[in-house]
Amino acid sequence: MSFRIHNTYTRALDVFEPLDTVTRTVKMYTCGPTVYAHAHIGNFRAYVFEDVLQRHLEYRGYKVERVMNLTDVDDKTIRASRAANMPLGEFTRPFKEAFFQDLTALRIKPATHYPAATEPRFIAKMVAMITLLIERGFAYQAEDRSVYYRISAFPKYGCLAHLNLDELRPSGRIRNDEYEKESVGDFALWKAWDAADGGVAWESPWGRGRPGWHIECSAMATEILGPRLDIHCGAEDNIFPHHEAEIAQSEACTKEQFVRYWVHCGYLVVDGQKMSKSLGNFFTVRDLLEKGFTGREVRFALLSNYRLPLNFTSESLPAARSSLARIDEWLLRLRGAAAAAKTASKYSLPSQGRYDEAMDNNLNISEALGHLFDAIRETNRALDQGQLLPEDARALLEWWERINSVLAIEPEKDEIPKDVEDFLAQREAARASRDWVSSDRLRAELERLGWLVKDTKDGQKLSRRL
Repeated sequence: MSFRIHNTYTRALDVFEPLDTVTRTVKMYTCGPTVYAHAHIGNFRAYVFEDVLQRHLEYRGYKVERVMNLTDVDDKTIRASRAANMPLGEFTRPFKEAFFQDLTALRIKPATHYPAATEPRFIAKMVAMITLLIERGFAYQAEDRSVYYRISAFPKYGCLAHLNLDELRPSGRIRNDEYEKESVGDFALWKAWDAADGGVAWESPWGRGRPGWHIECSAMATEILGPRLDIHCGAEDNIFPHHEAEIAQSEACTKEQFVRYWVHCGYLVVDGQKMSKSLGNFFTVRDLLEKGFTGREVRFALLSNYRLPLNFTSESLPAARSSLARIDEWLLRLRGAAAAAKTASKYSLPSQGRYDEAMDNNLNISEALGHLFDAIRETNRALDQGQLLPEDARALLEWWERINSVLAIEPEKDEIPKDVEDFLAQREAARASRDWVSSDRLRAELERLGWLVKDTKDGQKLSRRL
């Protein structure tokens, strides 16, 4: 079965085929954070989806060269750095570092490139693109000395968001912020310096100033990946105007189709409401870790059908913990059953094939996870009845390793705190010496720390307390 993905540009499920059919390398650009604050879980809902997309492409045998940009100069970063009375680079640095820590916590694979907009290489690329756009009649310098993109010169403008361009064209000239643009829809490519920018400015043919947000991504994407991309991702609120502007800028410069597959992720809401600090429902990854949840639990809670809104509730993380506990127990049983196997059989379950079909059908991860839990239930039944051979268990573990390369939810040994491991070892020794008083005391201590111990014929089984 071919991998099909919903393309915002065509509004259809398109069969994926890379531009490079020889090496099967996929050029993928994903919009990264604006580093004026800690990224929130709504941002990471998109980043987890993009990670799963990359991993599934690799699972299907493609190579992925992925770029994730860091927006470290725009209105928000400048305003926040000035409020903190700090130079821009000094202000954004800790938020960049925190972002990479959060990526690691959520097991998101590193991108191939992490360009930052303020790097000289990309500022130079932006200036070169704007110069070319002016030469070709797609841009102009306005009365305020800023440079704007002339959307009337690009007939395709609106093709991604499926807008009527006439709705963005005024009947006459419009005064906006006390200066005139040719059209209310024209957007800034280069913003002339003013006092609010403080020390943030670069020299250009049009005077001192700084780039507009939209041109940053066009410059970084084409400078690193070239004029044509296979996939461009982002949250659905990026479709207009940001991604629409990227198409207009890039294609006016290169005269080629910029992106073949535009893929957008739905919103995350909290208890049915938009996330907002004023409502008290605004969460960063570190907020959730401080509540005692693990990165893989947060990751699992964010795994969902990417095109649909995700309603994050107070039950989301406990439910993720419970589901992961079922997977952990299944893996322990399988590994115990497979211990005597020297090779794997060709054993398989119908649910395994259905898992692949669901993932190939627009990353339908909710359905895929349903098939995974079907496989867990069927396997446990076979184990209970003594009908699963060691070689069969090994085959199932090999299948798990393949799908976990996409899901990235298997527990890691170092996720168990050292004091918990120490108590567990002490309890094992107490049980071996039939010291039941100490065994019960250590069980209670582990439960106080948030862990449950189950005694089985195969030894102690540890899980998080729900």
